[in-house]
Amino acid sequence: MNLKKITFLSLLNIFMISSIQAQEETKSSPKEPSNWKLESIFSLNVTQSSFTNWASGGRNNISGLGFINASADYSEGRYKWSNQLTTGLGGVKYFDEDLEKTDDVIDLQSTFSYGMKDPWFLSILGGFRTQYLDGYSNAGDSVRSSTFMAPGYVNISLGVEYIPNDNLKVMLSPLSGKLTFVNDQVLANAGAFGVEPAEYSSMGELITKGKTFRAELGSYLRVVYKKELMTNINMRSRIEFFSNYMENPQNIDVNGELILDFKINKWFSANLQLNVIYDDDINIEDRDGNIGPRTQFKQVIGLGIAYRLANFEEKKK
Repeated sequence: MNLKKITFLSLLNIFMISSIQAQEETKSSPKEPSNWKLESIFSLNVTQSSFTNWASGGRNNISGLGFINASADYSEGRYKWSNQLTTGLGGVKYFDEDLEKTDDVIDLQSTFSYGMKDPWFLSILGGFRTQYLDGYSNAGDSVRSSTFMAPGYVNISLGVEYIPNDNLKVMLSPLSGKLTFVNDQVLANAGAFGVEPAEYSSMGELITKGKTFRAELGSYLRVVYKKELMTNINMRSRIEFFSNYMENPQNIDVNGELILDFKINKWFSANLQLNVIYDDDINIEDRDGNIGPRTQFKQVIGLGIAYRLANFEEKKK
């Protein structure tokens, strides 16, 4: 847990300190426009339900979800450096059961771009994605199906990026590396998340441990789009595609995210988050016991406290 806490606190401190300093500078005497554009949105949603002699039934529970969306963008002349952090952790606790995780993500992306002929850029992207805590396929399972850095994904891509404005970015990379880490030997032995599984004898004795690392080379496409749909309703979206040149290039990995923010006032907001993932290397067991790659969906709806720190004012229509 120490490594997880250090990772979370380090990322949180970087964006909080930068945003707070930027906001303080904004409130002071006017200065030259900064090359940095910093923004952090912090949100916490908590719900609690209890039932006593309730004819319709129900289970006492408390649930919470906290997340941070932060960005740090630098621009000077032909150079752009864009950084984006999305991180969240949530769970539900039934009073007679252990805490059950409902959301868990660490997603950090950094893109350095050099301007060619406007609006085209030569860009290199680095991405990192994993989770904080152990995950289980079903409530009550004793064997975890995921944990910190199992899986962990690192993406390094070199390509051309189309940036016509601050709201749209399209990157195409014909040279992209996808690195998968499974730093849990039990999961690695089972061949989870596409790594090479362990080899056993006919008597079930372990001969060779499963690999904890897999490297893929392929092409990568990313589209990032954000827009103010109407007053106090903002949309942010990102979709990524990856095709492995060396193995089943027709089976394209997909990672998509759509977030709608509904601002109520300075402190309160509602949000809707939708995620879709398809990875041909991830096998999932359905209700009938069939195992194979499947499209994954996640939906999170929250209502609670939200606060924004930034060194620039939100655009008003």
